[in-house]
Parts: sequence; structure tokens; C-alpha cells
Amino acid sequence: MPITPEPIRMNGARALLHMLQLHGVTHVFGLPGETTIGWYKEWRAHSNIEFVLTRDERTASYAAEAYAKITGRPCVLEAPSPGVTHCTPGITEAFLSSVPVIFFSSDIPINQDKKHGLTGVDQTALYDSICKESFVITNVAEIPFLLRRAFRVATSGRPAPVHIRVPINIFDEEAELRDLYAEPEYSHYPAHRPVADHAKIRAAIDILLAAKNPAIVCGQGGLISGATDAITQLAERLQIPVGTTTPGKGTIPEDHPLALRVIGGRGGMEYSNDYVRDADTIFFIGTNTDSAATDHWTLYGDAHSKTFVHLDIAEAHIGNNFPVDVGLVGDARATLDYMLEILRTEYPTPNRAPLDLTRMKRTALDKVFNANIPMPEGTISPVKLSQALDALMPDNAIVTSEPGVSAIYPSALLTFRKAGRRYITNYSMGALGYAVPAGLGAAYAGDGPVISVTGDGSLGFVLGDMETIKRSGKNITIILTRNDSFGWIRGEAILLDDVDAPWSTDFGAVDYLKVAEGFGFETARITSEAEITPILSAAIANPGANFIEMRVPTQDQIVPFVPRWVRAARAKNLPHFY
Repeated sequence: MPITPEPIRMNGARALLHMLQLHGVTHVFGLPGETTIGWYKEWRAHSNIEFVLTRDERTASYAAEAYAKITGRPCVLEAPSPGVTHCTPGITEAFLSSVPVIFFSSDIPINQDKKHGLTGVDQTALYDSICKESFVITNVAEIPFLLRRAFRVATSGRPAPVHIRVPINIFDEEAELRDLYAEPEYSHYPAHRPVADHAKIRAAIDILLAAKNPAIVCGQGGLISGATDAITQLAERLQIPVGTTTPGKGTIPEDHPLALRVIGGRGGMEYSNDYVRDADTIFFIGTNTDSAATDHWTLYGDAHSKTFVHLDIAEAHIGNNFPVDVGLVGDARATLDYMLEILRTEYPTPNRAPLDLTRMKRTALDKVFNANIPMPEGTISPVKLSQALDALMPDNAIVTSEPGVSAIYPSALLTFRKAGRRYITNYSMGALGYAVPAGLGAAYAGDGPVISVTGDGSLGFVLGDMETIKRSGKNITIILTRNDSFGWIRGEAILLDDVDAPWSTDFGAVDYLKVAEGFGFETARITSEAEITPILSAAIANPGANFIEMRVPTQDQIVPFVPRWVRAARAKNLPHFY
């Protein structure tokens, strides 16, 4: 263990900042409180780490989660004791999405909550179920050890958040510190790359070589691992098409001849879903085979009629929902690199007929783009919005979206021609109010324009942080697909539960442009298809904060790419895209 030649006397606030800097932290998202004033005094005087002040702890938590997704580095989130409960949505999403967030929550003195001290709650118990670890700093001397542990735990194995509870007195108390060092490999993720069992890798190769009609299905684990090149090389060598879940979108370039694009129940199109349903062998890579990615586990038809191979860093995911012939526990990139080495050495010329899915994809997309389904009066087709955005967005753009119309159409129709994590959704938990704060976090993580596609149900959660976006000076465009409704619930009720008039889904009209103008945004309202391209172009070119509103139909009026809904729409003879 590295030992500081001479012990350095520090208070807790400086020790925390010093350890964060040693781990390469450059940004922290958060909100002030009485319990963090002692930290901020030292921060202002002794640290260059940028503090991104938000107006809501929930926003900070989602922004931190998105920042970590884009950068491949653990992000630091900070919240005071009064707002500690507000961070649960972002931390839950990060936990389920395997995203490392180092979450500091300051607190009143230990056990003062037992005396009913204001803002006191058992924070450790609160976060224990949605973090890999949740612990309390009880004295300054343990700060270096606990921060090294936090980064190590968060970035190793299946990445996930770690919660650190800091009582207010820790910031001012002092100690002699001799172990002020970081472990650099834990400043990014995945920190370690274990290779799956070699014999099982060979067994998986045998299955893939014997398959007549195989398909690869990638979840976001492929992106987390940075396995794009390995997945693409494997697909090309064995001529296996690659589909992705919605969170895995962009794992390989979507215009690649072997890219199936998105599959599943949240943006999968008919051709791609049919392809994996008809496959005889499915190779899952970095996916937990959840309900959204599998159309409630029906996507592959009779699971016992096909062969499944599953590679994941989390052993609990493998074979959880589908019976696997071979389960591979390991890092996706490292395991696939070894698989490719075996193939190159022992099977230099696999006898596989070349495949090119370009025409199939083009035909399916053109069918949707040219459908020209009449829209309800006063609304514009979300298809046309996605088509225009696809043509306009530069390669370094980042798109954030969330459940509903704002995610389903872009998931299906946007084409990311360069691989990487540049399309961010929250389809692990699926709570509303994600796209705008995720856009904020993405803007601090990337160098291109950010487009955040949201709905009015979601926007109501985060209006206050439009001020944060304006203050940031970042190139962020919010696109509001407005229908004055919680459209997903309305669609589910009408299409699947046969409710004639859904109860408590519709709400009153708001002049969102006036609201956005009040925050200092450049604003525009799209009222015809002809306006989509020029308005989008102007917003993306403007380096500041932009807000665009477009009225769209609710999901029960024009049914989007959700297979269960499409089946209901066909039975009821309702207009739909698929």
C-alpha cells in the first residue's frame, strides 16, 4: 500500500475532494443543503472539480447516470439530507442499468435521527437495496480507504452505484492521513475484464458454427464493455445478424449490412422481431432479457424450439428467462476477443454464406416513412419528426429520450451510423422525467449537440431545471412531443384493457413556449410537416438552449412500435406503425 512519506493533516471535506481528484473526477452533480455547507467552503477554496448545480436532486441523479453512460467513467452525485429521498429515481435507474454512480449524501450527526432531528432518516437502509454497497463515514481517517472501496466496488463486476453517507461533523473534523492514494484502474469501467470459461467459449463456438439461422442480440452490456469491434468482427466472420435492445441501440453501426437494428417491445419493428423469432439460435450478449426487450418474454416464440447462448458479466442474468445451452460469465469484449482468436486460428475460413440485410431494412423503413397515415386534426406525425432528425443530426450528436412517443419512434427510426453510446433511454426502470436531465448530463460528457425528446407528461416533472440547462450554456435542444396526456397509460388502457374513456390520464393545456421563453430558451412551434426540417436545423445549429413543441397523437389514436399494442390495433382495425 502506498504510504504518504509524511502524514498530512486534513479535515474531512478536503480529504473527500482530494480523493475525488486522485480518481480523475472533473464534474459533480448536486444541490446544496445545510448539511453540506462545510464541504462547499473547502470546495470553493481548494478544488477545481466543477460542481453542476441543479434545481432538483432527481435531476442531478439522472444527469449523473447519463454522464457516466457517455463517459465510461463513474460519475459523482451529491445531495443534502433534506433531499436524499429525491435521488432514488436516478439511483434506481443506474442500479438496474449497471451504471456506476458514486453518491454522497450528507446527513445530520449519527443517531440524531433517533432524537427526531430535522431531515434525519436511515439513509443507509434507504439506499442499501438499490446500490451495490451503502456505508457511513464515521471518522476522517477512513475516508481514503472508503473512497477507494467505493470506486472499486462501483466499477468492478456488474457496475452499479455505491452510496456514501457523510455526517455533517465529518467535514470539519481532522485527522493525520498517510494513505492518500487512488487505484487508477477504478476511475473507469469496466475496471476488470474477466474472460469466460475457455471450455464454454469453445462450446459456444460449436453451437454458432452449427446454427443454420443464428442471430446475436445485444443489450447495453455490449456498450458498457466497449465490445463494438469484437461484436462486429464476430458477426462478419460468421455472418450473423445483430439486433439490439432499445438501451443497446448503437452497439454496432445501424447501417451495417448485418445490423438488424432494434428488436423487442419498445421500438422493435416487425421485420426485426420476426427475424429473431424465426432464428434457430440466439446469442445474447450483455442483456438481462427483461420484459421490454423481449415483448414480455414472447419475442422468441417457443423457447424450447431454439438454442440460446448467453454472455454476461452478471451470472444472475444468464439463463434467467430463457433456457441456455451455454452460459458465459465474463466481460463481453474480453470474452469475444478470445472467441475471435480461436476462430481465426482454428476456423480460418468458416463456410457461411454472406448476408446483407440492407434491402430488408430499407424496405421496412420506407414503408413507415411513406405510410402517410392521416393524423388526427391538429397533430403531426412523430414519424416525420424522427425522419427529419435522422437526416439532420451530426455523428457526434447525443439523443436522450424516455418512455412514450418520445422514445418509441426514435428507437425504431433513427439510424446511428457510428457505433457508440449516443442514444440514451431509461428503459431499465422506465420512470418519467428522464430525457431532459439526461440531456444535461450528456452535454457535460460529450462535445456535440444534445437532443432531448420528451413528452408533456414527463416535462412536468423537470420544468425547474430548464433554468439549469440555460445556465449551463450547453447546446441542448428539448423537443416536446405534446399530447396533453399520460399517453402510454391511455394507450395501455384503451388498447389492452378495452377501456372506453381512461380515467385520470389527460391534463390541462399549458403554453410551454411561454414557459421556455421565461427561462431564456430560443423557442419554436412546429405546426406543419414542412416546418420540421428548418426548425430542427436552426435549433441544432444554435449553440445554446432550444425548445421545440410539436403536437402529436396519443398512443391509442396512432399506435406506435409496441408489438402488443400493434396486435390489438390490427384486431380493432386501428391505424398503426410497425
